[in-house]
Amino acid sequence: MAAVKSESTNQLEIDSQSKTKCQFDWQVRVYYEDTDSGGVVYHSNYLKYMERARTEWLRHLGFEQTDLKDTLNALFVVHSMQIQFKKPAKFNDLLTVTSEFTTIGFGSIVFLQKITLNTQTLIEASVKIACVDALTFKPSEIPHQLKQKLQQL
Repeated sequence: MAAVKSESTNQLEIDSQSKTKCQFDWQVRVYYEDTDSGGVVYHSNYLKYMERARTEWLRHLGFEQTDLKDTLNALFVVHSMQIQFKKPAKFNDLLTVTSEFTTIGFGSIVFLQKITLNTQTLIEASVKIACVDALTFKPSEIPHQLKQKLQQL
């Protein structure tokens, strides 16, 4: 893994050409409630899967979102997203949601997220997550403890 800190933007950018410590895989089964009348996953449910994977990634790193809120006054919200729907998932498919951070800024993290079935990519998304103050919902710095852990990966 190659990490390069850009002096002009003060962001850490990660070269994500191969599987790295920055990558986290989480599996989810498609239930009947996740599908539409055509028997495929309803498009908004992919966003839920990606959200859950990012939450599990944080938990895997030792950070509970409730603790981040209660002790560090930090919440993470989706700032923006670009998504490509390549193929549909269907009832009972076992999907893998891959989350890999590519950029860490002062108050944001950019993830590349993929949803795959076996080796076939179904969804690809770039997701920018912003850190906000838990009381005011104004942009804030990523907590030092989390940023330090990410920079060690």
